[in-house]
Amino acid sequence: MVKRVGLVVPSSNVTVETEMPRILSRAEGAEFTFHSSRMRMHSVTPEQLQAMNAQRERCVLEIGDAGADVVLYACLVAIMATGRGEHRNVELAVAEQLATGGSDAKVLSSAGALVRALKDLGATRVGLVMPYMKPLAEKVVGYIAAEGFDVVDWRALEVADNGDVGCIPGDRVMEAARSLDLTTADVLVISACVQMPSLGLVQQAEDELGLPVISAATAGAYSILRSLGLPVNIPGAGSLLRADAPVPAT
Repeated sequence: MVKRVGLVVPSSNVTVETEMPRILSRAEGAEFTFHSSRMRMHSVTPEQLQAMNAQRERCVLEIGDAGADVVLYACLVAIMATGRGEHRNVELAVAEQLATGGSDAKVLSSAGALVRALKDLGATRVGLVMPYMKPLAEKVVGYIAAEGFDVVDWRALEVADNGDVGCIPGDRVMEAARSLDLTTADVLVISACVQMPSLGLVQQAEDELGLPVISAATAGAYSILRSLGLPVNIPGAGSLLRADAPVPAT
């Protein structure tokens, strides 16, 4: 069984199309192909994020032509910086646009996938590592708090250029994670950004820090598998993607 994954990504993103295939190639029950459409964006600023979001309808139209089974709007901060609860609005708008063209593709967003993963893990208190400048990072913290989570500690690496975000070394991300006070945390989000590389760090950080660790990438993969009714069983990518991953009640 082959499933087509549509990805709507910033033009400067080089990580989603690297990490998502790496994760899902290890999934059981299906093979995956990946089909992307890009929105122009270079600097992670409110102005460029707004301009990028304005390109969404054109990208969704292109993805619809590919006959995707599931579509992931893969820019977490573009949604979280817009307003609280915005992932629901975006996912609904994309689904409605696709339905107009006759597509019944499942529609996800990186922002919504992160929220879903945290809820399915039963988290209430979380730590965050992000690449954003502090004003945008504060919006992400506020967004996650508005979804019912207590953000106990967070770090912003303050990298404004999205190309540079894709090159942040893993040791810098781990250093930020180790600096957090995670004494009361249920879950660590080691990368609240689909552009900041983190897949190779998730299991390492979980083993070292002693609590579940997720990233925007592993949350996205989890939501893709769940939305398609496929088993979740990807060893070595953190608790969320193990065979005993939590199954939501609804």
